[in-house]
Amino acid sequence: MSAAPHPAALDALRRKVRALEAQDRVTRAVLPFGVPPLDARLPGGGLALGALHEVAGGAEEALYGATAARFAAGILARAQGEVLWCRRQADLFAPSLAQAGLPPGRVIFADAGDEAGVLAAMEEGLRWPGLAGVVGEVGKLSMTASRRLQLVAEKSGQIAIAVRRWRRTADAADLGQPTAAETRWRVSTLPSSPLPPTVPGVGRARWFLELLRCKAGDAFDIELEACDAKGHLRLPAALAHRPASPDAGQSRAVA
Repeated sequence: MSAAPHPAALDALRRKVRALEAQDRVTRAVLPFGVPPLDARLPGGGLALGALHEVAGGAEEALYGATAARFAAGILARAQGEVLWCRRQADLFAPSLAQAGLPPGRVIFADAGDEAGVLAAMEEGLRWPGLAGVVGEVGKLSMTASRRLQLVAEKSGQIAIAVRRWRRTADAADLGQPTAAETRWRVSTLPSSPLPPTVPGVGRARWFLELLRCKAGDAFDIELEACDAKGHLRLPAALAHRPASPDAGQSRAVA
């Protein structure tokens, strides 16, 4: 039997592979978020087009998926063309997508009934020219299924977003399993941004956004104000004018 590779040699090989991945991805077209501290941490300065991305909600949002869906809608609101949204069940609140910049006139809903149908519909939709992107609501996402979606997305140049949503909180542990997705995000709700004392009402919704995994990039987290009517995120005023702490951007979560 041959001797096992030396750890130093393995580390060198990993660095070489990551460098090649980075070189490939920085030249790929991206969709910037328009939030400098966020875009600066992503290879190429934005979310890679022609790629699969995963989004999940934190805590109980892992079951309902509303916050993850709004985050996905905000991304595709800033892309050109219609969006194919593949669902397991018809409980998506379309006005909420419109509030994130994705009106019903831009969305084609496909009710697949089960996860196998959702994945098949996503793959077929990614082959259709002219779409801004494809969204699919799934719980489990195997390496094989994600690899198929990634390859089709690379060929079409479209964004594919898997909104991870589970029936039980315990099932959300599947988010830690490896997939072929370019990025993996988790979005949790925070108390709304405060309004001036003289202004009645509730301030803009806020999110705790975690990038749990990024090919050729590092994990990090950031507090943001949620998508507006054009799909744009924004730094809360208190954070936008505050100097960065020594550990700013360091992720507190483990994928």
